[in-house]
Amino acid sequence: QVQLVESGGGLVQPGGSLRLSCAASKSISSINVMGWYRQAPGKGRELVATITSGGSRDHADSVKGRFTISRDNAKNTVYLQMNSLRPEDTAVYYCNARQITAYSRDDYWGQGTQVTVSS
Repeated sequence: QVQLVESGGGLVQPGGSLRLSCAASKSISSINVMGWYRQAPGKGRELVATITSGGSRDHADSVKGRFTISRDNAKNTVYLQMNSLRPEDTAVYYCNARQITAYSRDDYWGQGTQVTVSS
C-alpha cells in the first residue's frame, strides 16, 4: 500500500504560479505511474498529468504548456508546477499512485489540496 500526502495548494491570482508536492510513503521508483487529478466544484475528477517510473510524462490538453509534472526519486516526491494559472484551474488537486502488476491495477489517493485562482 502507498500513503500519499499533498501540499502546496493555496490562493493565487490569475497568471500566478504554484507548485504542488506529493510525498509518498514508499519509493516512487517502485510505483508504475504517479499522477495528478483535480476536481472542480460540481464537476467530476479529471486527469491533469502523469509520470511513469521510467520518466515518461503526459499532460492534459487543458494544462499543456502551463503545468509540468516531475519527480524526485530521492525524496519520494512528485511535483506539479503550475504556471499561468487561470480561474478555471480552481479545484481540489489529488495525487494518485497506480501500481500495475500481472494480476491487478491498484490506485491510491491523497486527501487533496485546494487550489483557488481568483483576483
